Amino acid sequence: MTIARIKKLGKDFEILVDLEKALAFRKTGVDNGFLEVDKVFTDSKKGLNAPTADLQKAFGTEDIDEIAKIIVKQGEVQTTQEYRSEEHEKKFKQVIDFLARNALNPQTGNPHTPDRIKRALEEAHVNIKNTPVENQMPEILEQLSKVIPIKIEMKRVKIVIPAVHTGKAYGVISTYKETENWLNDGSLEVVVKVPAGMIMDFYDKLNGVTHGSATTEEMKE
Repeated sequence: MTIARIKKLGKDFEILVDLEKALAFRKTGVDNGFLEVDKVFTDSKKGLNAPTADLQKAFGTEDIDEIAKIIVKQGEVQTTQEYRSEEHEKKFKQVIDFLARNALNPQTGNPHTPDRIKRALEEAHVNIKNTPVENQMPEILEQLSKVIPIKIEMKRVKIVIPAVHTGKAYGVISTYKETENWLNDGSLEVVVKVPAGMIMDFYDKLNGVTHGSATTEEMKE
């Protein structure tokens, strides 16, 4: 159990929630019964309940469930040190797995072992952030390259996406997009640069949202 809090109209409001359920609700918006105590507090540790009039002014309702949703969505959910450590360890392992599948030693052309990558990450004191691995990879590689010779083999692909599918497909290509060109018929032509080890997964996702209608052409580096 942990505290979720928000400040409105200069006053603090707190609720007691299940940490994992609250974070899941914050991400999906699906009510999963995250509220542990059916009360809103001004100070949960002291057991001070928020006056009904203050709830009405701050949230426009006295409904505890609706107020709880607002607090979790818009406010702060306190995470424990144990939870933060577990999340960091998961992200650390994701980075190792990503590099083991996609990176190689440019001097030999051979991949690095997971153990070697782990040691290099620790030796270089690489700061692993709680963001998608692909998004922070340039910064990670820059730090790692001071310790070991490493690069990620990339595939450059030109893709034409029919107009009807551009909305959904944009989410798939946005991380890897280098250039984009909207054509007269509303279709989208893009050039993406994808790690070689992820290219089949990328194609699967692209085909899934375009029903196989996107055309792709691998380009020479």
